[in-house]
Order: sequence, then structure tokens, then C-alpha cells
Amino acid sequence: MINKGIRKIDSTAIVTGKPLYTEDLIMHKDVLTLKLLRSPHAHAKIKNIDTSKAEKIPGVVGIYTYKDVPQVRYCVPGQTEPEASPYDRVLLEDTVRFIGDEVALVAAEDEKTALKALKMIKVDYEVLKPVFDAREAEGNEVVIHPEKDIVEPYPFGLDAKNNIVSKEFFEFGDVEAKLKESDFVVESSYKTQSQSHCMMETHRSYSYKDINDRIVVVSSLQSPHNVKRILRKVLGIPSSKIRVIKPRIGGGFGGKNIAATDIFTAFVTMKTGRPAKFVFTRSETFVGSNSRHEMFFDVKVGADKEGNLKAIELKSLNNTGAYGGNGVSVSSESGHNTLPIYNDIDAVRFNARTVYTNRLPAGALRGYGATQGIFAIDSAIDELAHKIGMDPLEFRIKNIIDRYTNGKAAEDEILSCELRQCIEKGKKLINWDDKYPCKDIGNNKVRAVGMAVANHGSGIPRVDMATVTIRMDEDGTYKLLSGLADLGQGADTIQAQIAAEALNTTVDRISIYTGDSDLCPYDTGAFASCTTTVTGNATIKTANKLKDILLSVAESKLGFKKEDLELGKDRVFVKNDNSKFVLLEELGRESVGGIGFASDDVPVVLEATESFGMLKKIKPFIAGFAEIELDKNTGEYKVINFACVPDCGTVINPTLARIQVEGGVMMGIGFAMYEDPVFDKDGRLLTDSFLQYKVPTKKEVGNILVDFAENFDPGGPYGAKSLGEIVIHTPAPAIANAIFNATGVRLRELPMTFEKVYMGMKNNNKQL
Repeated sequence: MINKGIRKIDSTAIVTGKPLYTEDLIMHKDVLTLKLLRSPHAHAKIKNIDTSKAEKIPGVVGIYTYKDVPQVRYCVPGQTEPEASPYDRVLLEDTVRFIGDEVALVAAEDEKTALKALKMIKVDYEVLKPVFDAREAEGNEVVIHPEKDIVEPYPFGLDAKNNIVSKEFFEFGDVEAKLKESDFVVESSYKTQSQSHCMMETHRSYSYKDINDRIVVVSSLQSPHNVKRILRKVLGIPSSKIRVIKPRIGGGFGGKNIAATDIFTAFVTMKTGRPAKFVFTRSETFVGSNSRHEMFFDVKVGADKEGNLKAIELKSLNNTGAYGGNGVSVSSESGHNTLPIYNDIDAVRFNARTVYTNRLPAGALRGYGATQGIFAIDSAIDELAHKIGMDPLEFRIKNIIDRYTNGKAAEDEILSCELRQCIEKGKKLINWDDKYPCKDIGNNKVRAVGMAVANHGSGIPRVDMATVTIRMDEDGTYKLLSGLADLGQGADTIQAQIAAEALNTTVDRISIYTGDSDLCPYDTGAFASCTTTVTGNATIKTANKLKDILLSVAESKLGFKKEDLELGKDRVFVKNDNSKFVLLEELGRESVGGIGFASDDVPVVLEATESFGMLKKIKPFIAGFAEIELDKNTGEYKVINFACVPDCGTVINPTLARIQVEGGVMMGIGFAMYEDPVFDKDGRLLTDSFLQYKVPTKKEVGNILVDFAENFDPGGPYGAKSLGEIVIHTPAPAIANAIFNATGVRLRELPMTFEKVYMGMKNNNKQL
């Protein structure tokens, strides 16, 4: 079943409109509609809230302010405890810290009434001075979180009085000395913008009380078990009184790793006893949830005249916005998932800061810090290669990481790496030798190529874990229960393939049940590219345990030793005589009939449960190549070809893997060229709809060429590594490098708009 392009098990249902999403599962006629009053100020104290007029509106059931909710600090990212984020949020608070922050919650019989009530709430604000620029935040007179009860789950450098969320420093070797010894040095600054998730299905949840008076939350989310933990903390009720269900999800990309609506619906259900729903509008999803972290980088790289890289210094400044969600880990990954690419080096220094500002809170978004860091690092590497006079492709081949490497920037041992093969395959796909650096095609238009390389992780060591249960039904088929979250990427299908391989059966004989905190065992959820590797390893362990149980049971039935038996698609048979067998259906029937298989006639349960936790880093690698066509009269350009070759270990499902690559490249091109959140001087997000916020379609992007550099990583399930996030890393630096090859203009700030290219050329190729 491994390395087979099996169709997604839910594909037919999706294209025929059958899957049930969150709103489809609302079964109560008396469900309340929730709406939030949001702050019009970036920074303010609430002096008074008058809800009296709004409460008199017929159909208004309840209006809640900071006076009515638990004042418990929490963080929204759904991760295993202790979360790598400060507990700096309260459900509703008397201080607002960005335009869109929550002020009051309305519960009404219908949406029209709820919206009417919002307009009748009067709020008296004491407007405070905001700080928007991350470069001005540290030590600013404006303190965004002066409160004394912020929790730092473990020491990551929180210094709220100075607007610092986290600090990290890492180095080996003497960076100053090695830079001084270098024949060529590049010192540059880079900026990457925030980015919206733009998932098709906006944030939404629905809650109700079941017959046992337990709160049930149905939500479009990525981490059911972790949202359950957040609800327990905030609401102050036992976990046993909470159930979280994840139905089909219309996309997430990290954005649904937060409890954006869940806490509000659960709170109202707890207070009123009635079911409640909260569905974000598209505008609310833009202004009221979170985005990618805006980041600033200072990079120094040095090499000798032979092209041997000697030192890298990376300084990162991370704007986490009004709250610290994911800020710590995103900042960390901007170095730890970038610097190992160039591990054969004498000296490295990484210095990172995360700061609060009065901007929209940032959070997890596909690529998670590494996308930003790769743009800075690989742009600087390209610049250094040009300064030396080397082909940047050859310069990378000379300096990139190899397999079986440990220490230095890689920290942990790297047991698999085919980055050189990625480059060689990508070079052929894009026809680099013919096209590099640039070709004039007439009419003042040119075609140019650029490239970049990247690495990522596969889950977070000592954080991510998964538990899987597999049991045999009485008809001899299998049920797999897992806490994983399929976001549309085909995670259910991948786990079915892994289980089928381990059990020597077919995918159609395995039913997948996921995303229910009551029925499914613990899983940290879908984030940090962990599902295939972490849950996949747990699936193999569980399947092997169940296989051993089945062979033991068949041993007594067939009269042969376990080592002489083989588990097949629908039976257990004798290895040297497959005419002797027992059907799995027979074993399944007997297991539920109270008939014992063992010598003491004790019934055997045909079920197994096992867990797996990440202990070591498993790193995928990738090479990306952009070919652009650029008009030198206007600066307008288009990606006409993008070649992408990942090393994701064993490719479990080539069809789904290819789709992941294509989707990630499209998203990366959007980040590189088009997506540009615009704020006014007061901190208001102006690009809060798809009319103002541009995302690329297939019309704007040419061919996406995909190949794989397959290998085997001993830490992954059947040698597999992750793929979902690494595929977004290379478009931005590859396109930037192609623009330089076309024009001589080095763009160091995203997005790389046509206007920036034009102005760079106009100003005598001034570097931007």
C-alpha cells in the first residue's frame, strides 16, 4: 500500500457535496446565534460598558462583558502542555490591544437580532497610545501587557514590561573571526509581511449540552484534544464534562489551531443551557483571528574565494501582535529550520526576539517561521554567490548539508538527506543550464531563472505525540481510531495506507474514525507537519501489536506456532501451506461471542492501542526553481514555470504528495508576489476581503513541475518524512533571485510587487 497513488478515501463524497461540515451538523432548532462587539481602537482601557438598551431588544438572550466571564489567562494555540506561548489572554478583558479585539459577546435568537444588539451597546474607552512597529516595541514607553498574572509555561525569555515575548541565542564557533577571514561578505536586511490563511471555510463552532449535561463542541479545528484542554482551563469545569468533535474541515493551514470561536459558544451554552453557534464572516476571519508573523531579519554571510561558506549570522525580530500565540516557536523555527541547510560551516550565530505590538495577533501559518527565515537566508546566500562570481546553484551544492551529519547548526543527527539530488532533478526540470541567468526574448522582455533550497521538520521533538487504536470488527475488517485532524490534505487516507501495509491488507478494509475527543485517543493535532510521521509511527506500532494478537489467536485455531503463520488480506494462513488458514471474519465473530481462544478459554479482545512521541528531528529537504517572464518597461512579471523537488523520504501516496506540492507552491507564490495586508495609521486592517486582499489563481501562475528525491529515513513510518509545510519555503527566495537575474534589482522586502521591481530599475537598479 506504500508508494501507491490511492485516491483520497473521502474524495467522492467531497465532490458530490456529501461530507458534513460544522454548520451541517446543527441539529437543534433553538440554537442561539453569537456575535462579538470588537474594538475600534488599537489600544484602550474600557471605562464603562452600557448594555441596558441592547438587553431590552426582543430576542436577545444574553450580553456578556469582562464583568461576566472567568478572568483566567490562557493561550489560543492548541499544543501539548506546556504550550510554547505565554498565557496572556482572557476571554473578555477590560483592555483591548488591537482593532478587532473582543469587547462584548451577544447571544440572540437569530443573526439579525444579534447584529442589532451590537449597535446598541455603548462603550466608554480611555484611548491609549499604541505601538505598531516591531522595531520600536522593545523597551517602548507603551507597555502592551502590564498585567502581573501572565504565565510563562517554561523559561523562554518573557519580559512583558519591555514588550518582549521571547529571546533566544545560539552560536558555535567565532563568527566575528570567520567573517573577518572571509574573502567575501554580504550583509543585508530583509522583511517578510504578515499573511492571511485564506481557508475556504471560515472559523465556526456549535455547542450544546448532551443528555448527561456535558458540553459538546462541534468545531472546524485542527486540535480537538488541545481545544478541550483550553476549554477546561477557561471555563473551570472538568475535562469529563467536555467533548470536542472535529467534522470535515474546509481548510486550515495552521489558522484553525486556535479556539477562535469555540470558547465563546461553550461559555454561552454553559451559562444558558442552550445550544449556540458562532460563524465568522470573511471579514472577521481577516481581522479577528490571526495571521502569519511579520518578521525582520539581519543576515551576515561570509565565504572564501573558493566558495567555501565560513560563517552565518542571523538576527530575527518577530512581530507577534497583541498576544503571544505561537510567537516563541515561530521565532525559534526561523533559525532552527533554516540554518541546518548549510551545516558544513565554521561558525553560526542565531539571535532572535519576539515582541508584542498593537497589531492583529499572529499565529501558526504553513511554514511557521521557516518560510520567513528561508527568504532571508537563501536570498543572502544567492547574493554572496554572485559577489564571488559563482553560479548560485554550484555554490549551494558546494555548501549544503549532507546525510549522516550532526552537530553545528543541525544540532541533531541527520540520517537522511537527498538535497543534492533535489537540486540535480530540479535543475533538469527547469533546464537551468540553458536558461541561467537570463535570456532576452524581444520587445524589452526577458526570461530569467532563480533557485532556493530549504529544510523543515516533521513534528516537534519532545512535544508532538499520538495514540492510535485499531480493532477488528466481527466481519474481519478493521477500525482505526485516531485523534488526528484531516484538513483536506488526505491524512485519513495516508493513515489507512500505513495501517494496510502493516496489516498486509487493503485500504478498503480499514475504516478511519478521527477528531472526537470522547471516542478517539489523544493526538496533539494537525500542526508542525506531524501527522504522517508522528501518527503514522503510532499506527505502525498499533498495527504490529494487533497483528501479534491475531497470530497468537490463530495459533490455537490452526495448531501451528505463531512464527509459522502469516497475516493476509482477510485470513491468517500457514506460510508454507496457504491452503491451511482461518478467516479473519471467523476470528472476529468468535471474539464478540464470548468464546475464548486461549487455552484457559478466556476471551481475547482483538484490539490494540499504542503511542508514539517525537524524540529526534526528522528533516525533509527541498529545492525550488522559478522561471519568470519580466517586462522591463513596466516591471510586471509572471512565474511561467516553477520546478519543485522535495526529499520527503518515502512517498506514501504520490498523487496526494503531488497535490500538496502544487498547493504549497501556489501559496508560496501568493506570499512572494501578491498577499499584502495593509493597515492604516490607526492600525486598522484595510484588506479584510478578497476584493482588497489578492491571492493568486491558476491564471496568474504557469506550470508547476514536480518530482521527488525519494529516500528512506529510519525515523519515519516506512521511511517517510513530512511534506505539507516545506513546499511553501522556496517560491519567495527563488523568485527574488530570478528577479535579480532579470534586472539586477535585489528585492529584500515581501511582497515583491511589480511596482517595487519598476522602481528598482528606475532608480538606477537601486537595491530595495
